[in-house]
Amino acid sequence: MYVRHLQLTDFRSWPNLELDLTPGVTVFSGPNGHGKTNVVEALGYLASLSSHRVNGDAALVREGRDVASVSATAVNNGRELTAHIAIKARGANRAHINRTALKSARDVLGIVRTTLFSPEDLALVRGEPEQRRLFLDQIMVARYPRLAGIRADYDKALKQRNALLRNNAAELRFHAESGNDPEGASAIATLDVWDGQLAYLGAQLMSARVQIVHDLSPHVLATYQRLAPESRPAHLAYTSTVDEELGQLGIELGRSRPGEPTAVLSPDIAEAVLLEAFSARRDQEIARGTTLLGPHRDDVIVRLGSQPAKGYASHGESWSYALSLRLAAFFMQRGDGTEPVVILDDVFAELDRSRRQRLVELAQEAEQVLITAAVDEDIPAELRQVATFHTVEARETPDGRISLVDSADDKPGGRGEVQ
Repeated sequence: MYVRHLQLTDFRSWPNLELDLTPGVTVFSGPNGHGKTNVVEALGYLASLSSHRVNGDAALVREGRDVASVSATAVNNGRELTAHIAIKARGANRAHINRTALKSARDVLGIVRTTLFSPEDLALVRGEPEQRRLFLDQIMVARYPRLAGIRADYDKALKQRNALLRNNAAELRFHAESGNDPEGASAIATLDVWDGQLAYLGAQLMSARVQIVHDLSPHVLATYQRLAPESRPAHLAYTSTVDEELGQLGIELGRSRPGEPTAVLSPDIAEAVLLEAFSARRDQEIARGTTLLGPHRDDVIVRLGSQPAKGYASHGESWSYALSLRLAAFFMQRGDGTEPVVILDDVFAELDRSRRQRLVELAQEAEQVLITAAVDEDIPAELRQVATFHTVEARETPDGRISLVDSADDKPGGRGEVQ
């Protein structure tokens, strides 16, 4: 897959951008804060309906505007489709494929696929479990687009269940103690309904995540070995809040030994285990007023050798591991039959020369690679010789600060060395 044309309107610092792209390597260069990352962020948003920089959509809309739009024409095995999304500062977004309006913005997922690495991805190794769950869910949505709706429904059901546990705590506790309270009985019946919903939805998420970790693990091992051959081998394992219950069934997730793939988990087994766990830990959840188990509390264990990478990996190893996770996702999806566009946002500045060279070798295996760099010299010479360069700069105007690409008084780059 490659993106042939990209158009932005009122997306962050870009009042308008129309850009033709080609297979191969394209570099967006310019000082920090001038808008080059906004270009690749827009493409990443179209692929995942989320930004790698902010949680909400309002920051994506240019100041003083109500709506931003992103359109991209993707070419996949000779077939062209144009995905378009209108991002609202407030309210629901709208999406089209070609000229057909979609019922839900989620239906645009899968038209454009990206693997985006940015400095924020260091949190995949050093950060909290939430970052690693998001990483898996981004791959999950790209691989199984229907699960975007399941994930949204799970989040809604979780909020409702937590609200019930929090707002009806007294009734739930009294009924648990006396067994003879009508209001408590009603709350318990409602809790049973939410248990069933959360177990059904959560089981599908857990099953998909475990499958992804299973399929991703050998690619992480191989990619990290190529990036950092002098380091210890990299391993992944999924760990769940119901590991103990799964272990009783002979299913080991987070306890897999280095080099062993994480076991696959069927949705039916996961649902049954979650339902049983909700029942067994009901008193604890009532006492705490929150849902203590489920995929919203799961994690991915990232290891180097026999040790967790978090807390033991050096800065260089952590960067290489985070980069390996993203590149492994690329290789896995390529094996699925759809090759994502590889996006490297400000990555070369953090790598030493040898790892830059190895990254170049890996990146050039992709059909299309988009790179941002503040300093042209950060781009290895091998890429400068074959890449298309675009210069990005910001200017102050009566309408605010805006970004421009290859402006008239600059010399736009082309194939070969930076002009």
